[in-house]
Amino acid sequence: MTAPDATSPSTADDKIKARTSWFEALTIYLRPRMLVVLFLGFSSGLPLALSGSTLSIWMRESGVDLKTIGLFALIGTPYTIKFLWAPLVDALHVPLLTRWLGRRRGWLVFSQLLLIAAIVLLGLTDPVQSPLAVVIGALMVATASATQDIVIDAFRVESLPDNEQADGMAAYVNAYRIGLLVSTAGVLFLVSGFEKSGYIKSQAWTFGYVTMAALVLIGIVATLFAIEPEQSKRAEAETQGMDGFLRIMNATKGAFQDFLLRKDVFAVLAFVVLYKFTDAFAGIMTAPFVIDLGFTRTDYAAIVKGVGLIATLAGGFAGAFLARAWSVQACLWTGGILQALSNLAFSWLAFVGVNQWALALTIAVESFTGAIGTVIFLAYITSMCQSPLHTATQYALLTALSAIGRTYLSSGAGFVAQSTGWPLFFILSVLVAIPSLLLLAWLQHRGHFGELKRAEQR
Repeated sequence: MTAPDATSPSTADDKIKARTSWFEALTIYLRPRMLVVLFLGFSSGLPLALSGSTLSIWMRESGVDLKTIGLFALIGTPYTIKFLWAPLVDALHVPLLTRWLGRRRGWLVFSQLLLIAAIVLLGLTDPVQSPLAVVIGALMVATASATQDIVIDAFRVESLPDNEQADGMAAYVNAYRIGLLVSTAGVLFLVSGFEKSGYIKSQAWTFGYVTMAALVLIGIVATLFAIEPEQSKRAEAETQGMDGFLRIMNATKGAFQDFLLRKDVFAVLAFVVLYKFTDAFAGIMTAPFVIDLGFTRTDYAAIVKGVGLIATLAGGFAGAFLARAWSVQACLWTGGILQALSNLAFSWLAFVGVNQWALALTIAVESFTGAIGTVIFLAYITSMCQSPLHTATQYALLTALSAIGRTYLSSGAGFVAQSTGWPLFFILSVLVAIPSLLLLAWLQHRGHFGELKRAEQR
């Protein structure tokens, strides 16, 4: 039998199908519900750095020591305990807004308005003159941001059909990372621009933060154009007329009961805590490392904004492709190993020193692998959230647990960096990934991922 001719009908049909498949894959991201997820992802990513890495650069430039900056990771506490008030989001109505916009959209607009006010307040503080005000302002930003995340996560899971969840992850994560870049590199460019215009440093930082507050309006506009998820409407109808306190209790009981009845529940929860820890441990000190190495804030911002953005987008789509093509456990192994090994690029940069190309390569590696790991991890979390009656609570619990690594376990990163020096610090940040990989092997052996697949098929 001869091989089919290149111009044979079967070969031509295969080519047409391939082109159609790629075209359909691209057009998914242009659908209205996917565009809403995209813009909400931007709104979700915008505030994180404003109480984290961007704030740490502001503090470092103001003369705050590394140990204090490391302890400021504790400001992220609201991200780790947001599951405590997630049942309120699942069960209660926001006066007027819920009636006008619906259950999920009403809470979205409410949290976004709170976020605007909190960012402005933080921008009006001074890290040297009023450190307590900085703490209060940063905690307010983190709390409003965590509340917005609760609602966006529930909205995204409930809005997208199962066959679009992976693509929704990619859209959300890419937009999230863009929002994160805007509130890091974008703020640094703005601050430098305001300083060149004649404003003193404190004023420049204030104007930078006020600009970020204005960008939250993108999320509000997306919310107003969105459609309330059908799952949310059905869940609302099921609890219609029920007492508010009873709705809260039902949402809390249902969400926690689902987890507590799972096989190997404590191993699952520990894995959720530790999977992104290697990324978080290195990430909390990345910006101070680059500044200490001798790069200017504009050098760092230009490379993060350019190379980092391209690598992030590529990593997000790569993560979505893997999530569609491979099993959950295969994806988690790939993402876990890649995000750990990428920290070695910073150790290499510490030896190279101030070199623009070396910094660009390091940022590209970190952004690409970080986006892959995040998309895969969110896909895994989504697979464990099945009921619209408590989607917000379940998802908040899991993402809150994942934030423990970034908030508490990473709070000592400054002490480690100061004791070991930068090259060894980033090598150690690779080794902290080992516990999560051991847990992944254990869960795979125990059949955890097979159970998830069977639950999705029911």
